[in-house]
Amino acid sequence: MADNALDYLIIGPAHPFRGGIAETQHELATALLNQGFTVKLITFTKLYPKFLFPGSSPYSALKPPREVEIEQGIHAYNPRSWKATALYINDLAPKKVIFRYYTPFLAPVYVALAKRLNKSIKKFALVDNWFPHESKLWDKALNRSFKKQMQGFTTLSEQVAEQIKKEVNLPVWTGFHPIATTLSPAVKKEKAKAKLGWSSATKTILFFGLIRKYKGLELLIQSIGESPLKEREDIHLYVAGECYENPTKYSRLVKELHLENQVTLDLTFKNPDEIALLFSAADIVAQTYHRATQSGVTPYAYFYNKPLLVSDIPGLNDLIKKDNTGLCTPKTPQAIALHLDRLLEVKNYIEFQENIKKTKDRYQWDSFAKQWHLFTENH
Repeated sequence: MADNALDYLIIGPAHPFRGGIAETQHELATALLNQGFTVKLITFTKLYPKFLFPGSSPYSALKPPREVEIEQGIHAYNPRSWKATALYINDLAPKKVIFRYYTPFLAPVYVALAKRLNKSIKKFALVDNWFPHESKLWDKALNRSFKKQMQGFTTLSEQVAEQIKKEVNLPVWTGFHPIATTLSPAVKKEKAKAKLGWSSATKTILFFGLIRKYKGLELLIQSIGESPLKEREDIHLYVAGECYENPTKYSRLVKELHLENQVTLDLTFKNPDEIALLFSAADIVAQTYHRATQSGVTPYAYFYNKPLLVSDIPGLNDLIKKDNTGLCTPKTPQAIALHLDRLLEVKNYIEFQENIKKTKDRYQWDSFAKQWHLFTENH
């Protein structure tokens, strides 16, 4: 257990940055603190140049987590500052430094820091994506340079762990994506629907999260116009999340398919209370992604006891098949429509909902942190 030394210094996005990566940094740090370890987060002063960030703002409007010590101390793309940052980390003398790796864009700064750290400091990666969803020619070279500086790799999914094992001759821990502890509590479904102005008679399919090309939203929209869904008057698709591509692509598709009354595009970033209302009011959470490694949306659905429809692809289907908490569909509008209709059948729906309640205790941050610590301690 911890003494006065710093057990973990975790590098990556954290408050004041927003989004799933930052939220899970806070969750991991809190879980480790609860187990008696000393932890500090170092995040960025600058993360992306403005022209590379597709959203409205990278910053959170929420207050920082009170339990976790967070310091802004890394400029992600200013090499002149990296030596001083490394010296500062050495002065902190952490036992282990954890690099949160989700894009090769961060490889140069991470490599520059890792090379300068004292040999007594263990260096591990916590990897969300080994191969980016939107790949570049130089990604593999950046991954190679990064892996040379690490002593081991930890992941949030089996899919990412297998990708790393094929390219890295180092210890790899296969983890899971835990369910957040800071989500706002569920609201009774009818109350949530009333607050959102949704009809109590409507079955709502929720597509949630940042909208990017690889997430296949167009397939889900097209499925609403396919049989048997197009014959149902009680079906509505609600899309909630900031769009990281041209939103007219989706509004035009809705108009072309004459689905204006069956599809709502709410393309804004959501705060925790808004998330709670949306998930509480929805019937199904759909993830018709073209490709995936893991998804932070799945733990949200588990937290709010919502059955899932996901593309039948590695990284998304593993958990759903293992826990029997929804259906996995081929990536065509016709197949998606059939599976959504089947998922809404009362017998199937209740079974999947009950399975979520039975299995979600497996995916807690406390369990993740214990297993994760044992790996970093033994390698």
